[in-house]
Amino acid sequence: MQLLSRILAVAFAAILIVGSAAYIAFWGRPINVNAYLNKVWIEEALHSPETLTSLGFLDSTLLDFHSGRLDDYTSAAEARALARHRKARAGLNHYGPEGLEEQELLTWQIGAWYYDNLIRQAQVSHLTYVINQMSGPTIGILPLLNNSHPVTNKRSAKRYVYRVRELNRVLNEVKARVEEQAKSGVIPPDFIIEKILLNVRGFIDGSADENPIVTSFKSKLDDSKIGDDTKARLLIDIAEVIEDEILPTYTALIAMYEELLSRANHDAGLWQWQNGDDAYRIHLKSNTTTDITAEDVYTIGLKEVARIEEEMNAILVSQGLVEGTVVERIRSLMRDPNQIFPNTDKGRAALIGYLESLHDEVLDRADQYFSTLPSQRLEIVRVPVYIENSAPMGYYRSPSLDGSVPGRFYINLKDTADSPKWTLPTLMYHEGAPGHHFQVSLARGIKNLPYIRKFGGSAAYSEGWALYAERIAATDMGLYKDDPLGNLGRLQAEMFRATRLVVDTGLHVKQWSREKAISYMISKTGKSEAEVTREIERYVILPGQAPAYKIGQLAILDMRARAEVALGDDFNLLAFHDLILLNGEMPLSILDELVDNWISEEVAKRKQRA
Repeated sequence: MQLLSRILAVAFAAILIVGSAAYIAFWGRPINVNAYLNKVWIEEALHSPETLTSLGFLDSTLLDFHSGRLDDYTSAAEARALARHRKARAGLNHYGPEGLEEQELLTWQIGAWYYDNLIRQAQVSHLTYVINQMSGPTIGILPLLNNSHPVTNKRSAKRYVYRVRELNRVLNEVKARVEEQAKSGVIPPDFIIEKILLNVRGFIDGSADENPIVTSFKSKLDDSKIGDDTKARLLIDIAEVIEDEILPTYTALIAMYEELLSRANHDAGLWQWQNGDDAYRIHLKSNTTTDITAEDVYTIGLKEVARIEEEMNAILVSQGLVEGTVVERIRSLMRDPNQIFPNTDKGRAALIGYLESLHDEVLDRADQYFSTLPSQRLEIVRVPVYIENSAPMGYYRSPSLDGSVPGRFYINLKDTADSPKWTLPTLMYHEGAPGHHFQVSLARGIKNLPYIRKFGGSAAYSEGWALYAERIAATDMGLYKDDPLGNLGRLQAEMFRATRLVVDTGLHVKQWSREKAISYMISKTGKSEAEVTREIERYVILPGQAPAYKIGQLAILDMRARAEVALGDDFNLLAFHDLILLNGEMPLSILDELVDNWISEEVAKRKQRA
């Protein structure tokens, strides 16, 4: 079965690459909007060796032309990408929207929004920190090597070594970009630079043989069928690359950031930069996929915080917890030793086992609420130790196209006390089923849609769905029926997302300090200072992203409420979920129109039956 899957993957890759090459060589005009968007999406993917490896269907095949290389991180490469986006958007006008209907019209609308958004984002890219505590090559390339780059034979192993050597080029390219930004006055806040330094210094601690790239490579070699002599030679080669090329470049990065730290200020938000307000508006539109204003986001946030606080208090009172404020009682529960897994390897394994049992329980009930279930499996794994200081509590990584790499839920286990047992169900439902794993995996399996609709990129849709999934776990699936503290955890998580509306706009528009934002979020959520600090510092580097969660959830809930009112007893929850999930990611404004059209069609069907 694995061999058959591999043969099919290679065949698919061949069609993909040969078809794309033909388009590029002859500029043959695609026959419809789907084919056109596939063409430009493939062309873009072909410019990114890292994207091709992440997709997972060409590496270690006869068509593998990329896995010894990394992306181009220069300013010139960014300019070339923008030119491609402009060209792709202009070309889309040859295919619509006039004359299109149903799925083809939807495809055109999504494609147009996608490329318009990329072009808008390019206007403010100079205010995006090239390296930060969560992204950039010092963070992203290590998981690419560890999780996505296959080592199955001598050739793929050598390409791993080539790719590590490429890292030296990439680091020098991003170093030049950081220096270029600094010359224009754009320097990350001091607390961001301190986190960057923490990560970079952590990477070079110890000898080359102990480096995480080398140890990961050794594990991959041990799992392969490569001969022992070849393995030994390859390990010597990669250790030499790390020692002679990579570590010196990391040392130069450290020196650069130490110098920048001496010039950095403590201001957190975009407001400090020229045209910062316009930049935040663009980021907010990009992430919420709506035209909502910062002031409206702030106001909605305050209202949601008040509502959720009232519901949390009701549960606490029902459990006999009446002394102190809501947050004081939450903090007491956070410290309850009966709710905390031991901060040991055994305790961490037990925590992951508990998450797996929760996931199994959801899958047992899922077919009552979803007509279509994903075929890809989910793994629950620990966030790599070398990034856990700045990583969020949990995040999801998509499965590969050929299914060889499953979906993965990464949980930060630096300190198990940050994740008491009563808080874990909601995190599981968000990242696993029926949250991100359902949404992403189902999108990957949609037939007859262009890749842009399968892979998406809309935070408001994807995170809004995951938050909606948290809600239906309680209101529809009854997963908290006998677990009031688990339901309290759900509300605490929802409170976390509601406070994001307040602090994100606070940081980037209302000139809040990092410390004010941390204090506010702690005062409303009861979460630990360490976790809140990581979150606030994430919002600093990703302006407008944090509000996408709650804005997306509220939008989907509003769509469902409209459908329930209009259709009454004819409302079908499974059909509604299919409508949301089986059309791929899209901007909320387009999804809203799609739902309204579906409601109209269902009402018309009811009239015909009457």
